[in-house]
Amino acid sequence: MRQRIPFIVALWFLIDLYFFQAVHAVTTIPYFLWFYWIYDVLVGAVLLYFAFSGTLIRKFPALMSALVSMLLISFIPKLCGLPVLLLEDLTRPFRGEPARTVWVSEIALGVAAIPFLGLLFGLTRGRHYYKIHRETLFFDDLPDAFDGFTITQLSDVHSGSFTSVKGVQKGLDLVNQQQSDLILFTGDLVNNMASEMEPWIPAFAGLKAPVGKYSILGNHDYGDYMRWESEADQAANLNRLKVIHKEIGFRLLLNEAVSIEKGSQSIALIGVENWGKGGFHKYGDLEKATENVPADSFKILMSHDPSHWDAVTLDHKKPIHLTLAGHTHGMQFGIELFGFKWSPVKYIYKQWAGLYEKSGKFLYVNRGFGFLGLKGRVGMWPEITVITLKKRR
Repeated sequence: MRQRIPFIVALWFLIDLYFFQAVHAVTTIPYFLWFYWIYDVLVGAVLLYFAFSGTLIRKFPALMSALVSMLLISFIPKLCGLPVLLLEDLTRPFRGEPARTVWVSEIALGVAAIPFLGLLFGLTRGRHYYKIHRETLFFDDLPDAFDGFTITQLSDVHSGSFTSVKGVQKGLDLVNQQQSDLILFTGDLVNNMASEMEPWIPAFAGLKAPVGKYSILGNHDYGDYMRWESEADQAANLNRLKVIHKEIGFRLLLNEAVSIEKGSQSIALIGVENWGKGGFHKYGDLEKATENVPADSFKILMSHDPSHWDAVTLDHKKPIHLTLAGHTHGMQFGIELFGFKWSPVKYIYKQWAGLYEKSGKFLYVNRGFGFLGLKGRVGMWPEITVITLKKRR
């Protein structure tokens, strides 16, 4: 990200120069025009200073996040209004190069206003604008006792980013209102340090599920993204986080499986440590986790990174019926309207949000409960997933 900031700022200012034509055509009020440039120059200058002083990004992550949000509020709306101005410019040579038309500039500003308002909402209120996503999945070999069994999935809490007790409690209350049999958490309880979760232990301990609460670790939980005084300090941090899982009432699965029983029947719940493609650590060991799981049992796997599904899970010798993942956050930015779903993260992850199916095996990627980096969510709202298992008759 640091290396990309100069390029992004340069592109932003080129768009600024072009879009300013529309602003100037609509208004000549000096204070407005000065504000247009003062805002962008100040934000751009500080961003560049951060980019060339890498230690500042680590020391002041909250300020860096705020600056990125301020850039997005200016950059994205102008980018969206740009095609209107370009279309007019394509016709101007055939019309004797007239001055920019006021009504076209007004349309460009109107188009830009739509994403501006969306960004403003997402960056101020979107972080706790929880959405419940429901899926009903049918299986031929689901044990009869589990027909209608419900699971609430949470992922990517990132407690180190939380600032609003009321906002977080709103989401937790929604979880309890689902009254699911089981609550499963698929990793990233913190950003880096176990201490980030300390203030939130009582709130998360209040989550209720009659059959149980289970969890796994995500890539951020290991503390790999910060510098520690020693390896012992990092190990102590991870050990404390493991204890916190217990304190909030979750059984942490570390490359292991447990049997979930109803009457005389059971299903296998498997949890692996983080495994991700590319530069992510591959702590997860599906072989170890399933070594005592019967091949013909019904299996649910918790695996934080969805890339694990294609790379390892799908072709595993002990077929996994349902995999639950998170990690992507839907990039906390995108569009989901009328069945259409898009986010820039789709160009990084093949499976990045929602339900996927191959050969009768399912993957669900949760969009995340919390937020990281960007102090909000735009279009990709925080998610609580409710999955109902059904026996195909």
